[in-house]
Amino acid sequence: MKAKDTIFIGFTLFALFFGAGNLIYPVSLGIESGTSYIPAIIGFVITGVGMPIVTVAAISLVRNGAVQLAGRVHPTFGLLFTAMVYLVIGPFFAIPRATNVAFETGVAPFLNGEALTLFLFTVVFFIFVYWVSRNPSKLVDRVGQILTPALFLAILALVIGSFFMLDGPIQPAGEKYEAQPFFTGFVEGYLTMDAIASLAFGIIVVSSFRDRGVTDPKELTSRTLKAGLVTAAGLASVYIAIGWIGAKMATEGTYDNGSAILSGAAQIMYGDVGTVLLGLIVGLACFTTCVGLTVACGQFFSKRIPSLSYQAVILIVTFISFGISNIGLNQIISYSVPVLVFFYPITIVLVALTFMGRLFNHSPYVYRGAILLTAIIGLYDGLVAFGTDVSVITPLVSQLPLYELNLSWVFPAILGGILGMLFQYFKGQTRTSESYQN
Repeated sequence: MKAKDTIFIGFTLFALFFGAGNLIYPVSLGIESGTSYIPAIIGFVITGVGMPIVTVAAISLVRNGAVQLAGRVHPTFGLLFTAMVYLVIGPFFAIPRATNVAFETGVAPFLNGEALTLFLFTVVFFIFVYWVSRNPSKLVDRVGQILTPALFLAILALVIGSFFMLDGPIQPAGEKYEAQPFFTGFVEGYLTMDAIASLAFGIIVVSSFRDRGVTDPKELTSRTLKAGLVTAAGLASVYIAIGWIGAKMATEGTYDNGSAILSGAAQIMYGDVGTVLLGLIVGLACFTTCVGLTVACGQFFSKRIPSLSYQAVILIVTFISFGISNIGLNQIISYSVPVLVFFYPITIVLVALTFMGRLFNHSPYVYRGAILLTAIIGLYDGLVAFGTDVSVITPLVSQLPLYELNLSWVFPAILGGILGMLFQYFKGQTRTSESYQN
């Protein structure tokens, strides 16, 4: 192992992470948070960068990836939860979202954004995704070597241009960010999906180090963290830079989503040339991410469903992704938010318990108590985000600490873990008493 290998793996992880959500949400945060941009982007970076890297480190502590990590709750839960994670980061949300961002950034500015144009684009896009995913080899790694520097250069050009060509004043924070910009940004960081995606991508990083001869658990975790820091530096820089562009675009017009904001900024600063370059680079980034996610889903499900071959799974994933992509970016974002609000707290608690596991000998009862109560509150928050009327239980949930900060799951998670620890203790005492009496 050489230092450059660790850096290269860090860039590869960046290329895997860097997709649609990494572009559209920071710029949207910037335009909405205005003068509260700094605390908002700090909160965003904690969940959008910190959590994914910590999750990858947690994956390095187990041999069988996310299935084993979640399996500490129960083996069946581990399998079902991980399968749901792959569906969320695959055909149901992340792949269609990335496809739409590629369309809105690279095609819509030059052609009409009507449904027929989107349909034709997705036909061509997913033919290539399927074709490349059939025999991916080391495509993602190779593209990552070229794509990552190109993305940085493009974003650097946009940021430099924003200082000289976007002279609109920073606007006051919108209602969403007015009261608690840090915690609003913290929750918005969920939307990148990267902490959930890292449950799948983490094993790729770990396997890369193992293939290079790193077998000692401590060294494996150490190198994983170092590679993660490379990725974190890249992601944080991109988020801060793109978010600032959004903050400067507030007086330039009205936009439907982050993709439109970014395209508008490129057009204002560099004209059609800027829009073409941005569309090409974003398209490549989203394409690479879609291929990586399709391959990950194919490998996961084909290993666990013997009746389905790898080729069959990626074909199914491609068709589902194609269908969902055609409902449009705004619709995909609207129905993905409730799911992410439900999944993210569970992921955070799982990772936290993994690092604290030695304190309670990784007792499954601690995992079960913490995850159960977290899931209940997460389900409530998800239903609220979906627009479901849950006013019957809102007065009860609103009494929880941190409710106003959208972190009402924290106290139940701690309480569930404590109850699980007490159950484990009294169960052990009962067994000891029975053994003594016998």
